[in-house]
Amino acid sequence: LNFSTPTSTNIVSVCHAAGLGPVDRVETTRRYRLSFAHPPSAEVEAIALATLHDRMTEQHFPHPIQSFSPESILEPLNGPINILGEGRLALEKANQELGLALDSWDLDFYTKRFQELQRNPSTVEAFDLAQSNSEHSRHWFFKGQLHVDGQKLEHSLFESIMSTQESSNPNNVLKFCDNSSAIQGKEVRFLRPEDPTRPSRFRQQQGLRHVVFTAETHNFPTGVSPFSGATTGTGGRIRDVQCTGRGAHVVAGTAGYCFGNLHIPGYNLPWEDPSFQYPGNFARPLEVAIEASNGASDYGNKFGEPVLAGFARSLGLQLPDGQRREWIKPIMFSGGIGSMEADHISKEAPEPGMEVVKVGGPVYRIGVGGGAASSVQVQGDNTSDLDFGAVQRGDPEMEQKMNRVIRACVEAPKGNPICSLHDQGAGGNGNVLKELSDPAGAIIYTSRFQLGDPTLNALEI
Repeated sequence: LNFSTPTSTNIVSVCHAAGLGPVDRVETTRRYRLSFAHPPSAEVEAIALATLHDRMTEQHFPHPIQSFSPESILEPLNGPINILGEGRLALEKANQELGLALDSWDLDFYTKRFQELQRNPSTVEAFDLAQSNSEHSRHWFFKGQLHVDGQKLEHSLFESIMSTQESSNPNNVLKFCDNSSAIQGKEVRFLRPEDPTRPSRFRQQQGLRHVVFTAETHNFPTGVSPFSGATTGTGGRIRDVQCTGRGAHVVAGTAGYCFGNLHIPGYNLPWEDPSFQYPGNFARPLEVAIEASNGASDYGNKFGEPVLAGFARSLGLQLPDGQRREWIKPIMFSGGIGSMEADHISKEAPEPGMEVVKVGGPVYRIGVGGGAASSVQVQGDNTSDLDFGAVQRGDPEMEQKMNRVIRACVEAPKGNPICSLHDQGAGGNGNVLKELSDPAGAIIYTSRFQLGDPTLNALEI
């Protein structure tokens, strides 16, 4: 009961709009009656409980709820990481305990850096660095130097992709520089409200609008928790469209899935080997196929974005030499199109005096450490609790409210007040606030964040 759920947030807002001001919490409960042939063991009870609820957003109550008052207190933070006294070993221990996903190079670099600074990093600082400098957020491998068979390749993977622009249609107006790319559009007629802040008449206008394209994968979260991983994959990609330039409009999306052998009960296929093993913290391919599709569709339906097309692929086989080829870690692909007005194509550079504003839902103990967790070199090396906790949970109704705010700014008759915007994804506040304020920097007051859970500490925020 520490935190209000997204469902409560939406119901309470409806109650307040209807004049029911004293209502501050409305939660949904489910009650199950389980029948067993014999008294269940503690292990069976634990399995049943894990199957029936999401431990990141729900809690088991063996007795009726009497109060919404929080039952837990703020979890204390550990002290500084003693690099000056213990060297790299101290950082290795923190790396394991906090799931920082630092590789050998990272450990050497940060150990040397803090020794040069003659101070120890706090756990909050180390966790923050792990998110914003993770492979997920910075693409070090994608942008880094590659050596194959001892020979250095001339171009990085990122440079190889960018070089295709030299021989393709030069119609990009945004490429490799924003949350989405955009191609040259045309003069079009569109409807715009006279006053987007309240009910008003629409007026027909004409202007240059560019076409926005974006795509991403949400593989690790979908492998750990298929429904939630796919919902937030769709939601994150929608935000990438919204946060292009100084604000863009969402139009439609696509979804695709790649997973291993399905092993459908009663439908055996000759190439599906039942002896193949799967990581214990990943969902089985059949669950991914069903629940990921449900999750992406659920989010799109609740947000109001149609899914126009998609694909699904299953592959799992053993080669003659004994090698196994299978999508053990699934692929969840989400693509989308949108539109943006030509006047809003360029973000403005941060300057002193600008306000940093967070728009969206309150902060929960959900998705903590997602940037680092999805950057582990061998997926499955993390503990299952760290992996499960790193998966975000979707709130499409709140994202639709946020969409209305962005659209109202974009359509403001006196000009768009947004100078620059980015979406907060797996890297959390540790990443998005740096993207937004770099290189000028900014002062952020975490005490002003709206918390959905009052027991969150500074590291989790």
